[in-house]
Order: sequence, then C-alpha cells, then structure tokens
Amino acid sequence: MTGIRDKVGQSGARMPHVSRRQLLVGATAAGGLALAWTFWPRDYEPNLTAARDEHVFNAFLKIGEDGQIAMIVPQCEMGQGVTTLLPQIMADELGADWRTIAVETAPINPLYTNTLVVDEDSAAFTPRRLVPDFVADVRSWARREWAVRHAVMLTANSSSVRMFEGPCRDAAAQARALLMMAAARRWDANWEECDTEGGFVTFGKQKLRFGEVAAAAALLDPPAEPVYRAASADPLYGKELIRLDLPAKVDGSANYAGDIRLPDMVFAAIRQGPLGATRLKSIDRKAGLKSPGLLHIVEHERWLATVARNWWAANNALDRFAPVFETAGTPISSRRIDKALQAALKEDGHRIRKTGDVTAAMEGRTKISAHYAVAPALHAPIETRTATAAPDGARLRVWVATQAPTQCRDAIAAATGLSPSNVTLFPMMAGGSFDACLDHSVAVQAAIIARQIKRPVQLAWSRAEEIMRDIPRAPARAKMIATLNAAGGIDALVARIAVPPTNHEVRDRLFDNMPADVAQRAAAGASDALAVEGLASPYAIPHFAVDHCPADIGLPTARWRGNADSYTAFFTECFIDEMAARAGSDALSYRMAMLGQSPLLARCLLTATSLGGWEGGLSGTAQGLACHTMRGSHIALLATAKPSEKGLQVEQLVAVVDAGRLVNPAIARQQVEGGLIFGLAAAVGTTTDYEGGVATARKLGQLGLPRLAQSPQILVEFIDSDRDPGGLGEIGVPVVAPAIANAMAAATGRRVRRLPLSAEPV
Repeated sequence: MTGIRDKVGQSGARMPHVSRRQLLVGATAAGGLALAWTFWPRDYEPNLTAARDEHVFNAFLKIGEDGQIAMIVPQCEMGQGVTTLLPQIMADELGADWRTIAVETAPINPLYTNTLVVDEDSAAFTPRRLVPDFVADVRSWARREWAVRHAVMLTANSSSVRMFEGPCRDAAAQARALLMMAAARRWDANWEECDTEGGFVTFGKQKLRFGEVAAAAALLDPPAEPVYRAASADPLYGKELIRLDLPAKVDGSANYAGDIRLPDMVFAAIRQGPLGATRLKSIDRKAGLKSPGLLHIVEHERWLATVARNWWAANNALDRFAPVFETAGTPISSRRIDKALQAALKEDGHRIRKTGDVTAAMEGRTKISAHYAVAPALHAPIETRTATAAPDGARLRVWVATQAPTQCRDAIAAATGLSPSNVTLFPMMAGGSFDACLDHSVAVQAAIIARQIKRPVQLAWSRAEEIMRDIPRAPARAKMIATLNAAGGIDALVARIAVPPTNHEVRDRLFDNMPADVAQRAAAGASDALAVEGLASPYAIPHFAVDHCPADIGLPTARWRGNADSYTAFFTECFIDEMAARAGSDALSYRMAMLGQSPLLARCLLTATSLGGWEGGLSGTAQGLACHTMRGSHIALLATAKPSEKGLQVEQLVAVVDAGRLVNPAIARQQVEGGLIFGLAAAVGTTTDYEGGVATARKLGQLGLPRLAQSPQILVEFIDSDRDPGGLGEIGVPVVAPAIANAMAAATGRRVRRLPLSAEPV
C-alpha cells in the first residue's frame, strides 16, 4: 500500500506555494471545500518490497548487505534503453560499481508521476471538468496535483531521461550521503569529508563497502537538500556502457508477457469485429464446440475468445465458430476517411498559433499553395498484444507491457468489478511499442477471460488481429499557403492541417476507459493543439499561423512514435524545399537564411551537409535535406535517394543531432538510428487501406516495410553539448520522409506530396 500523510514531507513532491485565500477562492469557484480537500498537499512514501538483508533507501534505490544495488525504474522498457540510462545516472552519482547494479520495475506510486508529460500534454491529460477555466491562478498546480494523485506514470514523449534525471540523481545523492554518514560514525569522522567510488565509502586511505554500512545507513535521516558528488575522474555518465537488458535479450532469458508460465495455465485467442460501434451478433456454436483441444469460450459484447491448452488450437477454433459482428453507422473506409479530411480542410478550423498578422501580410499579394496528405500509420511492433492473467479468489494478477501502469490497473478493475487494490499488475518489457502500449484492451480482455474460466490464462492477439484492431496514428491533409518577399523568401505562411483531435480520444480512452469508437465520436470537432504539434516553426517567418481543422473520419486514432511531428515536419520541410526551388535558391542557403533565431538547428544543418557532401541540391543530384526541433533536441538529415527499377532506393542517411548531454552515447546512437529506420518505414509503408470497417492488410509483409537489404548506409553524429538532455526516442522519425521526398524531387524533377511516398495526386 502507498503510505499517505496529510502534510508535506521530505520525500514528497514539492508543490508551488498556494495561499489560503487562493485555495479557498479557487475551491469555492470550482465546487466548495471538497475540492480544496482534494487538492490539499500530501506526502507519499515508497512502497518497495525488500528481500532479507536488503534495505530501502528511497523510492529509487535499495542496497543489500552483499553490496548488490537494486535501482528502481518507473518507465516501460520498450527498446529505448531506459533500464540502463536511469541506473547509469544513479550509479554515477552514487559512486557505485556498475557490476553490482540490478534493475527493478517500479510499483504504482505517485512518487513516479511523469509530470513532464502532463505539463507538455496538458490539453490532453487534464480532464475538462477538473478545474474551470476561470480559476487560472491554480490551474498549473491543480494539473500537476491531479496527475500525482492519480499516479500518472506515463512513458511517452521521449521523456524518461528528461523527467527522471533530476529525481534519480537526487535519490542517489541522498543515499550516498547516508552511506557516508554511517561510515563516518565508524571512523569518528565528519561525513562531509568522506567520498564514494567504485562501490566503497572512502576517507583518506580507509574504505568500507556499501554493503557493510547499508543496514546502518538506511536508518539515518538524509540531509535536507541533496549533496552532490564532486566530478569524478572516471564518470559513468557519458560512457558507452553495455545495456543491462542486453545479455538477457540475447540469450532469451528476458521475460515478456508471452513468456509467463503459471501452474494450470491455458491459452486464449480472440476475434474482434470491425472498428467502430461493433457488437458480436452470432457464432456457429455447433461447429465451434467440435474444435480439437477447445476448453472454454468467452463471449463478450464486442468480442469472442476461445481457450485451449495451446494458442494454436485456440486460434484455429475461432475460424470454426465463424463469429459474425454488426456495426452501427457508416462503415469505416479509406474513401470515407479521405473525403472527411478534404471536407475538414475547407472549414474555418481553430487558429492554434499566430505570429504577426498573416491576413494583412497576404492581402493583395500573390499566394502560393501546395496540398499534402499522409495515410494512417500502424504501430506494427514485433510483439503482438499479449497479457497473462491469474485469478486468486477476490484478487487478480496481470502481467502485461504497459506505458501507463496505473491506468491499466484501473481499467482492469473497472472491467472486472474489482477494487484497484485487488489487482496486482506486473509491468513487463515491451517488444516494441511505439505508443501502442497506451492501449490496455488486451489486459482487460485477459482479465475478463481469467475471471470467467477461473484459472490462469495467457491471451495473445494474432498478427492479423494486431493489424486489423490497431488504432493507428491519424491520417492528415495539409494546405500550405505562403506569400514571398522580393528576394523570394517567405514573408507570410499559413499551415492548415485537417486531422482528427487524437489526443482528446487518447485521454478519454486512457483515463475514462471509453471504448475507442465512443471516444472518437466524443472528440469529433474538438480543437487539439497537439494534433498540429511540430508546426511551431524554427524558421524566422515574420507572419505565421497554424490552423487545426478537426476531421471526423470515423476511424479511432492513437499516439505513435513522433506523433504529429511525424507528418507536420513532412508538410513544412517539403514546402520549404518547394519555395527554395521557386526562388531559384539552394535548399541549404534558403533554410540558413531563416534560421538566425535557431543557431543550434543551423549548426546541425551545416554539419550534416558538410559530412554528407551536399552538392547544392541541383537537378539530378538525388540529395534532399530536412531539419526539425522537438522535445529539446535538434536534428538535420541529408538523404540520398532515387527511384530505380526495384522501386525507391535510399542509399544514405546522414544525421546530425544536438540532444544536449548524452547519458550513454551508444544508446543515443541506437535511438536515432532506430528512429531513422522507423521514419523510413513510414515513408514507404506502415499503412493499410480500410474497407467495411476492417483493415485490408493481415500480415507484416503487406505493410510495405523496408527489408534489411533495402536499408541505407546510416551515419549519425552528435554535437557536443552540456545542455540538459533532450528527447532521443522520436527525434529521428520526422525528418526522414521529407528528406527522401526532397531527394526524389531533385533526382526526377517531380514532387511527391503524399505519404507513403506515392505518385498519386493529392
């Protein structure tokens, strides 16, 4: 259980000062003293479990008397290396021996709230009903306090290091101080004159292993403020240490949700109908019950599950049951989606961003415009949705990969009628996610099945089910309108984006457990600033505006690696290239002339063109540029690509990144390289058509994904920096498609304005 005390304590989150008058005014305006009590500051204690001879120091660290150190990671490990990066930060500050470090997944606790994501996505993650708009003096505080109270432990927005570097370093500094205090008592010395290194507390020539003083240290009170370790001669921070999860992933001992094995466990497969307001209408019970190995069937309003002693038998039984579904309303189709986007683009929309006066600047001037389109993008992780659930009387245990463990647990509790305290969630590593693990359908389904059949069950979606039921990144259309100055530079620019308000859908699914179709209908027409994120242009354009034109496409949409930046960068960087060509200017020079207020991005761009041998973007060179800024990081990409008899041939990608301080340069490089390949996949495929509410693709091979033999040579360089770390998980994605499109335009003289890259007219 999480310990809660109604006062602000040392280990609690520090909240901004709010006067009694402010609190009462805000509380009265928003519903009385009950709301004031809801927001009253509280202190949260660690709820870690400790083995024998192991001692809890704080929410992030446990130290055993054998010298082993368990570091607690509150983020989902889905390939981004967070189970190495956060321990590396802590081990460096603690002065630990890297060989003694182990990792544990954090339990659900408000101490691990990701307030950074909540701040960045406030429009999506603050319930509309929570604080009235006119209570402006407490809105920011209330938003964070709400997130802490609800233990919003999100893994998203490339935020793991950006959010938890400070708390992890503080936790390690406090533990280090306690170890030095305990050792100093033995030596009758001043603890502040002690130090730590390589897993020892040192004082001159004297030294003690951490394990020798762990028990005594854990009983002491740390200093009021963290006392940080002086710069080390051989720091762990910044080293290319081998990932802690790598050996287990290589030898196969790493456990995923599908690796869980329990006594008396059985296996389940599931069949769900078309996307939309779909219900299960009928099944062929007589034929289905003859299926070999079938043990149970579970009928739900929206799906049918079969249970057998192995998954293959369960999945085959689904075909025999031949479930029939019916969907209310007009079925989702690619044609309907595109028609809705085109219609939305003609509407007035919501002005999200404005600089200068675009109306006055464009009046009486010749306007230049271009239309762009992107298709829905599937997550398509290697690991299909999988969860294992085991009932135990009035309690339930669930193993699943999740990027929001508290909300996953609460969704399971709501679906089964259990109290959240009776649901024990074991967050697992994800075999890829790309934000798919913000959806908790498989965990809820496994829990319902396990409760009904009263035995442990492992539910895994088939690959076809994974593709057909995936809630994709939204499709979008854009109209870019500009007027130019006498030199051919952009004087005024309006970006009009037709796209669904995805983040309202995500919020309602995540926090209110709305079915996807209900959330889609509830969000229709809403303004969503995050749906056009990435259009806060780094370019110095005097008059600039962004309009969101919410589109009701009928298809539920979700967050995805790179989110809106994955299409807004395509719109912006392709349009900039088109304007450069119209002005008769080199694409590099044209961009540099507008990057005077973005020197870090300008440096990336100059370095990338130097490393890649930029040839000036002349016709036939097959080179294209793109640059982008997001999550505190900057990237420039030079792509070499051209059509061939075998299709698009991307020969080289040269990326230069400024992401501030790098905790582990090897992992940073892996993240950028992975992002570039992910972006390449989105440029050439990762989509499906929809007909009758169903995705037409069924297999990975039908998604147009690039193969290893088609992967380009990749060069990634980092700019040395002592800035605070920026995000790395997504930064490589947005620039790939526009850089390749620009390269193709240079190679062929034809401009492609559609993703996946297609010669079809927009």
